[in-house]
Amino acid sequence: MRNVAAVMTISLGIGLSSAPAGASVVVNAGLAGGRIPLERQTLPMRDGFASMGGGTSGGAYAVPGRVYDVTTRAQLKSAFDEAGDEPKIVRVHGALLGNSDDSGNPLTCEDYARGTGYTLDSYLAAYDPAVWGWDTEPSGGPENARRQSAENQKNTMVIEVPSNTTIIGANPKASLIGLSLRIDGERNVIVRNLNHKAVSDCFPQWDPTDGSDGNWNSEYDMVQIINGASNIWINHNYYTDDPNFDDQAPMYFGRPFQQHDGSVDITYGSDLVTVSYNRFADRDKLMLVGSTDSPTAGDPGKLRVTIHHNEFINIGQRAPRLRWGHADVYNNHFIRNDDARVPFGYAFGVGYDSHIWAEANAFTFGPSVDSTRIIKHWKGQAITTIGNVINRRKVDLLAAYNANAAAELQLVSDSSWRPTLRTRVHPAQAIPGLLKRKVGPVLTLDRGRKRHR
Repeated sequence: MRNVAAVMTISLGIGLSSAPAGASVVVNAGLAGGRIPLERQTLPMRDGFASMGGGTSGGAYAVPGRVYDVTTRAQLKSAFDEAGDEPKIVRVHGALLGNSDDSGNPLTCEDYARGTGYTLDSYLAAYDPAVWGWDTEPSGGPENARRQSAENQKNTMVIEVPSNTTIIGANPKASLIGLSLRIDGERNVIVRNLNHKAVSDCFPQWDPTDGSDGNWNSEYDMVQIINGASNIWINHNYYTDDPNFDDQAPMYFGRPFQQHDGSVDITYGSDLVTVSYNRFADRDKLMLVGSTDSPTAGDPGKLRVTIHHNEFINIGQRAPRLRWGHADVYNNHFIRNDDARVPFGYAFGVGYDSHIWAEANAFTFGPSVDSTRIIKHWKGQAITTIGNVINRRKVDLLAAYNANAAAELQLVSDSSWRPTLRTRVHPAQAIPGLLKRKVGPVLTLDRGRKRHR
């Protein structure tokens, strides 16, 4: 894998190759001018941890034959397969359906289960706790059929993103519907200006041993950054379960039939990630950073993440939940409406050996959530909170948490580090107005203008 982060000389006479079936290769005339096309922009210097290690350029230096326009899942996969680790730009037009065949026709859960023997009714009958019990995870025929069905779905709707890639929505309506992007051990990737919606697991697994009441567990993050992936920039995207929200899920065995997992999860030794100017709305799980409390997963010394100028609307938890790493969380806006569909758990999860620096964030909350619930203890010891506001009034979030926490769950301020790789840090009171029209997919490639960082 190559991390192409230095400026390259691009000759218009090289690298012209055929496009994947149905996708067009575009010669970008903007290369020779002074204006930088949106799809060729790189992460600015000092913009978070992803600016380390040579920086993050994605596919900015792609030759003309490695610029693709795609309208289907199959075209997206084909573009990645063809270009491999060469610098590439993939411009998404319209709505790409993750659950679709190679011709773009929608696939259903029944399509994935066909020929496996799986039905939800037979699965429920086999593993009803009154029959199966509470002490053992499901095994045997119905579970094997579920796993095969899940594998069929995974092989379709999970798309592997290679190194040196920019994937960008051509306009604010460009969407990935039910499609999971997996960045597995790759380097130098930009994901930008996309609506990520309705990533649902057709085949959740029942685990009666998960907690005191059992749980339904699902797969598929909207963006999964895993296994040592590094130099990743997630910018101007929108993450939502719309139209399949958690509160619409049926109950089986007294537990919600959970079909959603994380939004942007960063695990197993991944590193140098900047998450900026995104909107997360009506989702329970946001960002899990870190795999396990054990050091054996390769997390110690990694998991350096910057989270700035994002909007979190009616979310449940993990913004972020951190283990082992360092997270610089500044200038974000957390909004909580009284009619929120998702119950609020917490914003900052202080996990094992974690280092969160939360500065100048704004919380616009109704009376149902108070300042003591913004931080949650997950076996960590320290967190730094500076200059944060709730409803425009400054609040010491760490002091508020400790005032309501048991003695064994008290946290201290973290003096072990101080973030330095930042863009401008705005006063927290200014953040709601500043971000109102600047987060999420707001860019239009067709205009060729650099509108927001």
